[in-house]
Amino acid sequence: MNFPHRDGSTTAPLAQAPPDPVPWRRITVGAPGPEFEARPPGQYSFDVPDTECDGWSTPHLTMRCATVRGAKHRYYRQPRQDAARAAVHESTGGIAFAVADGVSSASESEFGAVEACRASLERMLHLASRDQEQVNFLDVAQHAAERLRQLAQWRLDGKEPEAGEVAGLYATTLVAGTVRPDPAGPVVELCCIGDSGAWVLDLSNGRYHPLFGSKTGSDALLVSNEVTPLPHVPDPLDGTSVRLSPHQVLLVGTDGFADPLGDGDGQVGALFARQLAVPPAPAWLAHLLDFSRETFDDDRSLLAIWPHTTAGAQ
Repeated sequence: MNFPHRDGSTTAPLAQAPPDPVPWRRITVGAPGPEFEARPPGQYSFDVPDTECDGWSTPHLTMRCATVRGAKHRYYRQPRQDAARAAVHESTGGIAFAVADGVSSASESEFGAVEACRASLERMLHLASRDQEQVNFLDVAQHAAERLRQLAQWRLDGKEPEAGEVAGLYATTLVAGTVRPDPAGPVVELCCIGDSGAWVLDLSNGRYHPLFGSKTGSDALLVSNEVTPLPHVPDPLDGTSVRLSPHQVLLVGTDGFADPLGDGDGQVGALFARQLAVPPAPAWLAHLLDFSRETFDDDRSLLAIWPHTTAGAQ
């Protein structure tokens, strides 16, 4: 509506500023952990931000991922050692993804995690372009391990590194895989090295179905922190495949998410089952993943992929 002046002219009304948004408060699950302002990591960790998130949709699939620095690393001025990456495969409309958790005993594991994800995506996209039916994940893992060896050689000024030297610098877990659209439902194929994990979340009942063995779930007789990560490539490689139904979501995460999730029948499982009923905004996923719960202070990464029939992106 325009407002008339005495001379007959009119002026549009001044736009009113929207109300101030309410700041997001950190989500608390059970007893919260300590609250403090995060401290900066070392001066050469400027390429590893505290928090990263990403999200987009193809005609068939919706992807969200986030990775956040844990309270322990925030307090002790250490960088986030998790990484997560995803890319579309143009000719099929599928998604290639990788999630990695740098091993804390490795001196530069944050870079190992990032490079393992990058190398895995490069190789999966290349192999998928040659054979759109199946990806050779042993080839993918070996390619990622070779990238870590090359990185170590560069770090050692050209000296050929021994396997122990590569691990001492860049050891990391890895879950890498693809989701391929199919008329009968998207087909997920993935492999796992180390103690990161993957689940299918059934939105109809809120249950989590692990795709790999759990170190904390009911299938684990003893809880173990022992990890055999990249650059070691086990043969045979631990891999699996599954087809998603319209009411299921693929989740891939590091142990910073897996440990508080457990079997998925507690408060953390209920929180994520409710919040992931439809794809959230990427920034909200990062906020959600940064929940506060006593004793759980590790970095957390989570990648989620929905069949498009459940996509209601906000």
